[in-house]
Amino acid sequence: MAKYHFEFKWKIVQEYLEGKGGYSYLAKKYSVKNKKQIENWVKAYEELGEEGLFRKRQNQSYSVQFKLDAVELYQTSELSYREVANKLEMNNPALLANWMRKFRDHGVDGLSKTKGRPSAMPQKKPKREPASVKTTLEEQDRMKALEKQVRSLQIENAFLKELRKLRKQEAQQRRTNQSHESSQASEDHSN
Repeated sequence: MAKYHFEFKWKIVQEYLEGKGGYSYLAKKYSVKNKKQIENWVKAYEELGEEGLFRKRQNQSYSVQFKLDAVELYQTSELSYREVANKLEMNNPALLANWMRKFRDHGVDGLSKTKGRPSAMPQKKPKREPASVKTTLEEQDRMKALEKQVRSLQIENAFLKELRKLRKQEAQQRRTNQSHESSQASEDHSN
């Protein structure tokens, strides 16, 4: 997979937003193999701003709970991988697709497996931590609980938005049916 620099992506996104060409045209012009790549850059820019066009220089580690919440958000909403990744401020929707595959194949255990071969080195026994570090661990636990709560609220919010959208569609359908029935009734009376 080709790695593209921020400046290159930014130039193409600007041209697209200025109406200087569509996805296919810009892909051919700049020798990008797939127009979908440009579409993803544009969506990432629209959702996250310039930050969405930057590549992460280091691999970010996600907790099992974060992965599980991301999978749940994807399953409970009709959002695409890209949209879910943007909501969770991730710039790699393929990672979310990978988590979904692992979750389908192996359940929660699939999300908690670590990569690579296990270490042959014996594990060190944990040292006793001073009280100041203990407080920090308590703060970290509290932060994790708050992050979990935020993700739960994001999931709930996405669900409620979807529910509201469905209800609007149902109401619109009822209005359309009622107007159709009333116009048909007036035609019957005139005959």
